[in-house]
Amino acid sequence: MPERIIVMGNGKESEYGNWVSKKIIGRCLAAALVTGALSALVWVLWGRVVWGIVLAVVSVFCIISTVYFLYARHQFSPGGGGIQQKVVDELIARIRWDGKGEALDIGCGSGYLSIYIARKFPDARVTGIDYWGGAWAYSKAQCENNAAAEGVGNRTSYARASASKIPYPDESFDLVVSNMVFHEVADTRDKRALILEALRVLKKGGAFVFQDLLLTEPYFGKIDDLIAYIKESGAAEVHFGDTSRASFIPGALKLPFMLGTVGILHGVK
Repeated sequence: MPERIIVMGNGKESEYGNWVSKKIIGRCLAAALVTGALSALVWVLWGRVVWGIVLAVVSVFCIISTVYFLYARHQFSPGGGGIQQKVVDELIARIRWDGKGEALDIGCGSGYLSIYIARKFPDARVTGIDYWGGAWAYSKAQCENNAAAEGVGNRTSYARASASKIPYPDESFDLVVSNMVFHEVADTRDKRALILEALRVLKKGGAFVFQDLLLTEPYFGKIDDLIAYIKESGAAEVHFGDTSRASFIPGALKLPFMLGTVGILHGVK
């Protein structure tokens, strides 16, 4: 999911985001500066040694966090390690579909995955849904602009919707995909319910590929139990791939809050 792709041939640009935003880095840096300044004030001016030490420790932690997130952002970016693209490629490699019919991308973000599918399968129509938050109109327009820039605007459509309540009838799509979205859906504690909702709109015999923090047990339970649960719910075929063990992921990015619990469920309904 590169930050920017120059589309050769029509001179237009498609823009996609980095999983580590500049806002996160800015907040960490601001916290480091504020706690560092407070540490100096309470220690030097007011003589509060203990509080000065505590604030100094917090400031150092925030500095380390800032450096870590700068490193992670660089590693995710196409100009750095390209890890973000490689993680998405793990999902793409597991798409088993002839490209005939309708595809759904749940949590489409700025449209990278849905646009990729539309480009790879010229006979397909692709729908992307995302809740997007307060700036949803801008985000929807960004998806549409990216799709137009990459020549698939006539075969893609985007709508605001939650993964917890997909606004389409049962068995509407031939392929359903989702990348790093389910764990972020705040209104559903049991993330397995989101998987079942995604499968609800998939046709019998259709293919699915879901990549997420599937090895985070508070979200999804034990992976063997999750696979059994999906099969019992009507899926004909379910496979699991452990993205977190991929050799291209540096050890520093294999922490649980980064890529340390990422896996892929794929199969056939």
